[in-house]
Amino acid sequence: MLAVIQRVREARVDIAGATVGAIEAGLLVLVCAEPGDTEAQADKLVAKLLKLRIFSDDAGKMNRSVQDVPGAGLLVVSQFTLAADVSGGNRPSFTGAAAPEQGRRLYDIVLRLAAERHPRVASGRFGADMQVHLVNDGPVTIPMTIR
Repeated sequence: MLAVIQRVREARVDIAGATVGAIEAGLLVLVCAEPGDTEAQADKLVAKLLKLRIFSDDAGKMNRSVQDVPGAGLLVVSQFTLAADVSGGNRPSFTGAAAPEQGRRLYDIVLRLAAERHPRVASGRFGADMQVHLVNDGPVTIPMTIR
C-alpha cells in the first residue's frame, strides 16, 4: 500500500460543494492500494499511522503521535493516483493501482481499523470527484510504502 501523510492544522473533503469529512489538527492520509495488497498491509498501515511520531513535544522535537495529541484526528482519502507511473512519457499510467473493487475493499478496511483504534476519523468517498482542502502544519509531508 502507498500513502502520503500530511500533518495538518485542519483539513476537509468536499464533494459537489458539500463537506463529507473534516478534521482540525491531525493527519491527512492519502491512501492507494496496489495489486497484491492484503488486509495485513492495511492493518500495518493503520498501526504505523497511529504510532508515527511527527507531532512536536514541549521541546519542539517530533516525539508525539496522533494518539498523543488531544483532539487530533485522521482524515483518510482514497487516491489511486499515488500509483502513477510517468516513466513512459508525459501521460501517467495507473496500472500500478489496484483494481477498483480491491481498492475499495482495502480502503474500507483501513477506515474500519482506524475507527476501531482512534476516536476521531473522517474520510472522503471512494471513487468520488473530491476537493481536498488542507492547511499543512510545518509543512510535514511523509510518503510511506507498506509491504
